[in-house]
Amino acid sequence: MTTYEKNFTTQEYHRRIAKTRRAMEARGLEAIAVCDPSNMSWLTGYDGWSFYVYQAVILTQEGGPVWWGREMDAQGARRTVFMDGPDSIRGYDDTFVQNPEKHPMQELAKLLAELGLETGKIGVEMDNYYYSAAAHQSLTAALPKASFSDATGLVNWQRAVKSEREIEYMRRAARIVEAMHARIFELAEPGVRKNDLIAEIYATGIRGAHGFWGDYPAIVPMAPSGLDATAPHITWDDRPLETGEATFFEIAGAHRRYQCPQSRTLFLGEVPQKYRDAEAAVLDAIDAGLEQAKPGNQAQDIANAFNATLNKAGFEKDSRCGYAIGISYPPDWGERTISFRRGDTSILEPGMTFHFMPALWLDDGGLEITEPILITEDGYECLCDTPRELWVKS
Repeated sequence: MTTYEKNFTTQEYHRRIAKTRRAMEARGLEAIAVCDPSNMSWLTGYDGWSFYVYQAVILTQEGGPVWWGREMDAQGARRTVFMDGPDSIRGYDDTFVQNPEKHPMQELAKLLAELGLETGKIGVEMDNYYYSAAAHQSLTAALPKASFSDATGLVNWQRAVKSEREIEYMRRAARIVEAMHARIFELAEPGVRKNDLIAEIYATGIRGAHGFWGDYPAIVPMAPSGLDATAPHITWDDRPLETGEATFFEIAGAHRRYQCPQSRTLFLGEVPQKYRDAEAAVLDAIDAGLEQAKPGNQAQDIANAFNATLNKAGFEKDSRCGYAIGISYPPDWGERTISFRRGDTSILEPGMTFHFMPALWLDDGGLEITEPILITEDGYECLCDTPRELWVKS
């Protein structure tokens, strides 16, 4: 029986399962075995730092989902999933963990056969962080009569439109990331070691805000300064902040695994004109993009409006400028579905949530001013109230 406080009602989990089953039926799948912890959690409520070993949720067209994983994590499943039947949680022996002589997928194959899928049509997440080539090879070898197909993203796409409770969790995460940015602006000054500042960012994020506790973000803080900020994904070291440098802070508030990322850039000292020009161009382009953030439009409409405005000001961005967000686990806080870029014709719907991420990387630094947004019935809502500007401290 579940003893952990459930994040959602049983009815909501059943709605998610029914939606997923319709997608499975459309692909001719009798079952899916999903290893992505975000999808596992979305379907069952399972939560635990156990994704470094093999685990999965099996969903067929009949009955409830089955959690499968390392036996020592089965107790965590009992405390977090919504299912309470005796056969809904299945663990494998610890001798299968990181043992070159045998693979846990051999045990998953036995379970699938037990569920009547020895010759079934089964979907697996072939392009996923948590499902390796060795896993696929082992699973298919152990079930030679089954038919396997790629179901990467099948569950992810069902997560695109958020429920009211999910949106509530993301708004709580938004309050947390606001507090994190406020703490950065309060403490950052020349001479402050970067690692000390990151420690304060973590402390603020975990303490939470407005009475809501902070969960761990799916990505660590990105906080490069100066030339390091010409690259998008450098983290931190012990060097002190310096006058004359820009530092962008790409961070996320998290609550009950729901992620709300937001970036701001801080310049210490007198701001060069090219940074002011970049700031003006990005802010105008953000406004242009947000004008297209409404139901019925395509994801590319936001990107095209953003890039057209940015290009008129003499700047270019050659990467996407946004992506879907929601529940997530390391190493990524994106949902890996919709992107704001040319050619993405996904239709925007109320309840979808995105990180509008119009970052620029210049020849001597970077500028990130980003917004988490919610598509509403008549437009959009910025989830955060963090001042949208280049931050400056002397």
